[in-house]
Amino acid sequence: MDLPMIAVIGSQSAGKSSLIESISGITLPRSAGTCTRCPTECKLSRSEDSWKCLVKLHITTGPSGQPCDVLTIPFGSPITDKADVEDRIRRAQRAILNPSTEPQKFLYELEDQTAEQAELSFSKNCVSLSISGKDVADLSFVDLPGLIASVGSAGKTGDIDLVKGLVTSYIEKPSCVILLTVTCETDFENQGAHHLTKKHDPEGKRTVGVLTKPDRIPAGEESMWLKFIRNEQEPLVNHWYCVKQPGSQMLKDGISWAEARKEENNFFALTQPWSSMESQYQKFLRTSNLTERLSTILSELIAKRLPDIHKELYNILRKTQDEMRKLPKAPSTDPVGEVWSIVGQFSKQLFQRLEGTPDQDGILQTIRPHQEEFKRAVRETAPRFIPWAKGEIRELPAIDFLVNEEDEPQKSQEGVHPMLTPRSRTPQSGIYIEDVLHHAQRARTRELPDNYPFIVQETYIKEFTEKWETPSRILFDEVYDILKNDLSDLVHEHFEKMGRGGTLHSVLMIVNEHLDKVAKQAREKINWLLELEKAPTTLNVHYYSDYKIKFLGYYKGCRDREELTTKLQNYRAPTTIHANPHNGQAFHQGIQKALTGLTEIGLSVQVGDLPKLLPVDPMEPALLIMAGVRAYFQVRGLHKGMEQALLDGLSLTGPDAYVRCQLMVQEHSSVASKRTELQKKLDRLNAASLELRKLFV
Repeated sequence: MDLPMIAVIGSQSAGKSSLIESISGITLPRSAGTCTRCPTECKLSRSEDSWKCLVKLHITTGPSGQPCDVLTIPFGSPITDKADVEDRIRRAQRAILNPSTEPQKFLYELEDQTAEQAELSFSKNCVSLSISGKDVADLSFVDLPGLIASVGSAGKTGDIDLVKGLVTSYIEKPSCVILLTVTCETDFENQGAHHLTKKHDPEGKRTVGVLTKPDRIPAGEESMWLKFIRNEQEPLVNHWYCVKQPGSQMLKDGISWAEARKEENNFFALTQPWSSMESQYQKFLRTSNLTERLSTILSELIAKRLPDIHKELYNILRKTQDEMRKLPKAPSTDPVGEVWSIVGQFSKQLFQRLEGTPDQDGILQTIRPHQEEFKRAVRETAPRFIPWAKGEIRELPAIDFLVNEEDEPQKSQEGVHPMLTPRSRTPQSGIYIEDVLHHAQRARTRELPDNYPFIVQETYIKEFTEKWETPSRILFDEVYDILKNDLSDLVHEHFEKMGRGGTLHSVLMIVNEHLDKVAKQAREKINWLLELEKAPTTLNVHYYSDYKIKFLGYYKGCRDREELTTKLQNYRAPTTIHANPHNGQAFHQGIQKALTGLTEIGLSVQVGDLPKLLPVDPMEPALLIMAGVRAYFQVRGLHKGMEQALLDGLSLTGPDAYVRCQLMVQEHSSVASKRTELQKKLDRLNAASLELRKLFV
């Protein structure tokens, strides 16, 4: 985010550190040459509590300078004595410049180290100071390393561009107020900080100029610098200021902050030409005036940027929350309960899917087309008995009494029943009645004349039941594949985001092993049922007898050359009182007389029973066999144990259950690191949002 800030920049030895000290009231580390080798953030806030300073390390880049996850590391306990700040900052800077060493080591061990001996000569990571107290101004700024024009024999030429890039990364932001320090002891045009500032703030709208070391202006050159104070030279919207800081000897003598401010005030009050400047320009002299103005500028900028900051903060917060939601569910503090809960949810959903769900892609909906195909395949194995001689060219009529008992229409092409449709139109495709009779006569041994061995019917029954094995295997394989794929999807849905991925593979192995175990039992059951069907028997005696009578009547009707049987089978009583004399009135009257006569002698019959009264057919034995075989043809868990298999396979019971569950829900290190990073970011954003809301009140 582009947050309002004040960046203190200047060329090497332009007096930035002294200016920071005069504003903040603390003493910064000093050494010959370049002192500041990493940014130093100063957050000043007025407080009724006693003075204190918190030091932290703000890490944004790794040891090689590449961006890394943002870290804020507390560096020591709060400081309550200003005299201890300099040493703590020196140690913090040493920790920043030696990133491969544990930072806390520098809190207790500090060997003398030159800039050349440090791992890094400069760093983008910064030392953060939070200073509060009764006499502290509400102001925040960052002290940046001074721009360097050259490096010594032991220096790195790349440091020039590194420092320039670091300074640019701050001052190029639109909300950055540039506090440009210019020393009066060096020619203005030779100070690179001014040129860099001009590049990024050409109109001077967000730059505050500060002239330092006015006591070192060569005699006779004061008027040139006074033009800056009057804003006549290099004019700025927020003007130029001039400050006077203690010299090196005064610092060695231990001058206090209050004494330094008094000495500065005396300098501008008694020294020409500063003391004689017009009254309207006196407010641009002294550190106190500069500090007050900086505080006002920063406050106004914050107030102006506040709505935009709030909006940007909201967008970043929402984006961070979205990233957090995309992460897998955080591990539970109760790993055993969590694993048991997931297993229970998986088992419950599996049970529901096996029982049937209204979804279009449900298991039962997916299996149903294969079941229908299986039923069609089994029906096609029905024996196609033909109740007339081989030489006759005729077609079998539809079996009307099966219309309401089959799922499919009983009439196929050309009105032929599907179960009786030959696979080819050749005469040999069916079983002719003469073949049935011949087979029955050959099988006779010592039976009575009107009896034929059961082996004849058994042979025909075995012929079609043996054909059931292939469609049964096909249906089994298709259902197995459907269940396996559905189980895999269900396992991924419940266990894919669990832990580091090992749990998913373990569950898949257990589920597939259990499926194979159940499948083996199912295969054995199917084989048992197929073998059972090879021994013809039925307890559905009523249905068997009923179908046998119906098929016997059907086959007899097919053999009726005079079509009397067909007429009787197709007969429907007229719906009107006056029948059409041209539409079988005589036949209707004959049927009524026959039914009335049979009723008078004590026989209660229907029209459908009349074909049974036809003369005995010489092929009657064959017709009985055919009807019996055809009648016989007409009358013919995965969830259980799954949860226990998972509980046993995952070892969710026993003394080691907690450890195993903890390992199962333990997330991948990269996910854990990402979650921690996002959570810290959310905490910071929420804290910032809370502070912003306070400002709006």
